[in-house]
Order: sequence, then C-alpha cells, then structure tokens
Amino acid sequence: MRSRWFAACTLGVESALEAELSGVGAMSVRTVPGGAIFDGDTSVGYAANLWLRSAIRVQENLIDTQVSSPDDYYAAIEAHPWEDLITPRHTLSIDASVADSFTTHSGFAGLKAKDAIVDRVRSRTGDRPSVDRTDPDVPIKVVLKHNRLGVSRNLSGLSLHKRGWRPIQVKSPLNEATAAGILRLGEWDPTTSLLDPMCGSGTFVIEAALRAARRAPGLTRSFAFMRWPDFDEQLWTDLCDDARGRALQTLGIPLLGADRHAGAVSLARLAAEAAGVADLVRFEQADIADFRPPAAPAAVFVNPPYGERLGEGEDLERSWVQLGRFLKNHCGGAQVHILCGDKALSQHLRLRAARRIPVRNGPVDCRVLRYEILAPRQARSDAPPA
Repeated sequence: MRSRWFAACTLGVESALEAELSGVGAMSVRTVPGGAIFDGDTSVGYAANLWLRSAIRVQENLIDTQVSSPDDYYAAIEAHPWEDLITPRHTLSIDASVADSFTTHSGFAGLKAKDAIVDRVRSRTGDRPSVDRTDPDVPIKVVLKHNRLGVSRNLSGLSLHKRGWRPIQVKSPLNEATAAGILRLGEWDPTTSLLDPMCGSGTFVIEAALRAARRAPGLTRSFAFMRWPDFDEQLWTDLCDDARGRALQTLGIPLLGADRHAGAVSLARLAAEAAGVADLVRFEQADIADFRPPAAPAAVFVNPPYGERLGEGEDLERSWVQLGRFLKNHCGGAQVHILCGDKALSQHLRLRAARRIPVRNGPVDCRVLRYEILAPRQARSDAPPA
C-alpha cells in the first residue's frame, strides 16, 4: 500500500537527501526546509531507514487535515484506526509542536493527542497503552501549524545519525548525517581519494568509507518500527540481505585523516573499527603545519575549529592560516570543502571561495566553502611574469 513519508535532515542538506531518496525507490519527492516529502510503499519506508545517510528521521504521515478547535483536534486524531498500529502492550510517546493555531501550548497539544489515541485503543480493545518518554515502542509526531494538523509515526526511533559506531561522545563532533550530507553536497565521487587534514574523531573519513564501500548505515542498529504490530519481518530481512550483498570489502582509493591530537586520532581509529572500515581508511597523528600527504588528494573535506570550545584567539587564527598554506602547497588539483561557522576565520585561508553553501551544524549557522585548488603546473602557468 502506498503511503506518504517525510524524511527529516539538517537544514541545508535537503538537496543531498533528495538525491539519496531516488536510490531507495521514493516517488514524488519534494524538498521542504529541513527534509523531504515522498511517496512509496512499506519497502520504501524501510529502505529509507536502512540506506539514507543524510537523514535524521523517517516518518509515515498518518493524518493531514484542518482543525479549528480542541474538539476538532481530538476528533481528528481519535478517528484514526490506532488499534491497528498500537496495542495495550506497547508504549507510545507524543512529540508535539504548535504554531499560529487555536492553541499555542505544545504541552496541551501533546496531552490531547495522547488522550485521543489511548481512548481509541481502549474503546476497541478494552485496555490502553502506556506512555514511555524515554524509549517508546511507537513514537508519534504531532504538528499543528495554522490549524493544519499533521500526525506521523516515527519509524526511526533514535536519530538516524546514531549509526552505532561512535564509541565515545566526543567534544564538538560533526554529526554523522550532516557529514554525509556535506560529502554529497560537495559532489564527492566515491571512486576518488579523500583527505581530511584536521579530522578530529574522523567523521568525514569514516562516512566516506561507508559510502564508497556501499555499506548501508542502518545495518548496524535497530529501529522503532521493528517493535510494531504491523512490522513485516520478512521484508526487512530481505532488504538487509540485499544490502549485505552490495557491500564492498576493499577499495582502490586512499581515504586519509590526520589530526594533531593523539586522543582524537585514537578515537577515530576506534570508530573506524566499530564501523567495520578500519581496513579501508588510515589515520595519522600530525600537525597540519608538518603533515605531508603521500599524494595530492582528489577531494578535501575538513571541519576546522571555529568556536570558543575548540580554540580561541591567535591559536585559532593560526590554525586557519596553516590550513590555507597546506591546501595551496600540498593539495594542488583538489576540490576542497570547508565547514565554517565564522566568516572572519575563513579570511585567514587567503583563498577565494568558488561557492558558499548554507548548512546548520548543531546550533551554529555555517557555510560549506568550496575552493578549487590549482594544480602545480597550472598555478605556475597562471603566475604573473617576474
């Protein structure tokens, strides 16, 4: 049966998500700020959770209607056949958001939605499901905007960026889904080499390896829909078996990360091991001022420090100066993408950006800056005469 779905993502990577959705059989894809709406049957919804790299959540839209009062709101939700989707032995949670509607209180909207669902199940089965705000079997999303009611069930449960391979929560990490989205925004070719010379815990390099090796990110974790009464276990098994059959065991390209901090490199190696790509990547401890890659990379993706938590003052500026020098001296011919949350810092690169792509990284409004680094021979030929 065909359903309407919504995949949420970080603001700015919607076009990357749209490109990914074409690979899982999604139909009628339409991007909106923070995600994409699409159509498809159950296999598409499952495949989206299994394969999407830049998404953070996949929802099945259940209700979409206009309401004008608390009574209308309750009736619209209570009329849905919830007894087919949740039983008294299951738990649920309600995540409600409200804007410009008959109520301005999200807590009221969540409580009213919970009452409608519980009352419906109890009237049909004689018992009611319980609420679990921490680890619910059926997470429900309610959006009330301009009195337009949308109700969805969240197939993913935990955010899809939680692949299961990051062993320790590190300081100021780059979200895995955001990193995957930036790789696609940067039009990185998974058959070409990639370098991150300030790799931190290795997110860009590991996400690049998973994509190049055709490893489905959802194979390493579980999902909320696996606990539902209508879970199609055979369909899910078939999709997972197909995904395992697509995976590559070796790559013919170098994927390299380097960082000056030994602790970060150690965490990157642990994460690569947990992700199953330790044999496909390499991490080195090296300050960017001294680092010499074995060969000029085809692509560079880097998330240098740009906030007070990671550095400040002259040391922070110096790291950007050194990054600019490194790119000019050792990355000739490469296409470079730098995630920047402070425009003033990018000036220290002494490079002219070919493109600026707005992307949100956590609470920070950033830009992905694209630079085309001239190959050495081209740079010499373009130099002015002495």
